[in-house]
Amino acid sequence: MTTALILLPVGGALLLWLLPLPRFWVGSIAFLLSLVEVGLWIDTVARFDFSRGLQFEAHQSWFSDLHVSYHVGFYGFSLWLAGLTTVVMACAIGYAFWTGRERPRAYFGLMLLLTGAVIGVFVAQDLLLFYAFWEGMLIPLYILIGVWGGPGRMAATVKFVIYTMAGSLLMLASIIVFGLQQGTFDLISSGTSSSLWIFLGFAAAFAVKAPLFPLHGWLPDAYRESSPEVAGVLSGVVSKAAAYGFLAIAIRKFPGPTADMRTTILVLAAIGLVYGSFLAFRAPDIRGVIAYSSLAQMGLITLGLFAGNQLGFDGAILQMINHGLISAALFLLAGSVMRRTTTDDFAFLGGMARGRPILATVLMTTGIIALAVPGSTAFAGEFLILAGVFQQGWLWGVIGGGAIVLAAMYMLRMISAVLHRKRGGLVTDDALDLRPAELGVIVPLVACLLALSVWPAAISGHSFPRATVSAGWTSYGPPSTTTGSGIFPIQTQPRSTIEGVMTP
Repeated sequence: MTTALILLPVGGALLLWLLPLPRFWVGSIAFLLSLVEVGLWIDTVARFDFSRGLQFEAHQSWFSDLHVSYHVGFYGFSLWLAGLTTVVMACAIGYAFWTGRERPRAYFGLMLLLTGAVIGVFVAQDLLLFYAFWEGMLIPLYILIGVWGGPGRMAATVKFVIYTMAGSLLMLASIIVFGLQQGTFDLISSGTSSSLWIFLGFAAAFAVKAPLFPLHGWLPDAYRESSPEVAGVLSGVVSKAAAYGFLAIAIRKFPGPTADMRTTILVLAAIGLVYGSFLAFRAPDIRGVIAYSSLAQMGLITLGLFAGNQLGFDGAILQMINHGLISAALFLLAGSVMRRTTTDDFAFLGGMARGRPILATVLMTTGIIALAVPGSTAFAGEFLILAGVFQQGWLWGVIGGGAIVLAAMYMLRMISAVLHRKRGGLVTDDALDLRPAELGVIVPLVACLLALSVWPAAISGHSFPRATVSAGWTSYGPPSTTTGSGIFPIQTQPRSTIEGVMTP
């Protein structure tokens, strides 16, 4: 099943590239394959045992001399991230099909290839295989931004390539050194490392792709110049691959360096959270608000990941799903606004709620969830993160809480600028409300958010096998001071321990 989730979209991409199909059939096949991918994921969830660790494994030797293998499988948290990928990619492909992209065979083939590569990142249990999928994920993004982007697409693509290639090369060097030290590249059979430099190589690559402050220089141009659906995928899905890398590789395999660098990373994450929130509040356009809010949210998620306890882990995974759905929905809504007005600049918008009740309702619903009002899934995720990072120090909780207030301000500003402010010069009376095709790809994202608002524990309570609790609080420590046989080494101190979090 795991391999099928990778091969189905990759095979679909090859099919579209090889067969000279008409435009309609190209989009139809791509969208159908993306829906089948969602169905396969649902079947996997139905058969997954969340009380256990690694499942649906496929393991085959690849290069025996180097101990490299094709090794894939799902943990609970990676299963949810794969589900986010399938849903967002299906909605993005459906939106592109409706809008009618030029050169559809190339475009939809790249979107399907991107789907398979991202799924591969979330399931790879061998470091070289992980790197292959990581690079396979970035290649279609370069082309999608550089060919189908806006007027400034070439500069955005060059900046994106420079940042990501630098990070990827550092990660490749770290993978080679770690694998040679361990005698294997397999994440299950290899041990942990105390090397700070290898850890930093991985951390730099993940920080660039997330992105985290101060390695976010590529973000505003790439998000603004991409087509709406590609920007939604970039913000909603690809950034989560970086957060997954922090959790599954950097934290998991480098407990000592994680403990040593925790304060530094928490400081950078907190700066990114506040800085991104301020930039989002000052952004003059919809895509700018979403782009900088993504920087802020990735800072918040990183706070949860490096809080070093079960609350932080659970909150980070839930918030990854929340932000992925919210940002994808907002980018598609921004695209719908731009199709009606030719711009997303607040100076030319306003008054779009009048005569467009469906647009107003969908944007308000998504925006209110993004506000993290009590009762929403975003509130649950942020509360768990703040509760987890508070155990590392009350100051982190205060910074996080203050940034959440800023998030409410910039989101309310965006909603007001689009829907309620005095009508701008590019909003006309004949601009239509959301069409059924648009609703068909945006409403599922909002519906998922509403469902998680009713039951956030569907993810937060089913991402890791439940912890063994004793008297004490937890932090990452060196292997010599850890307890339990879990993949995350946990240092026991006076409050609660987590054992067997990712034990196969």
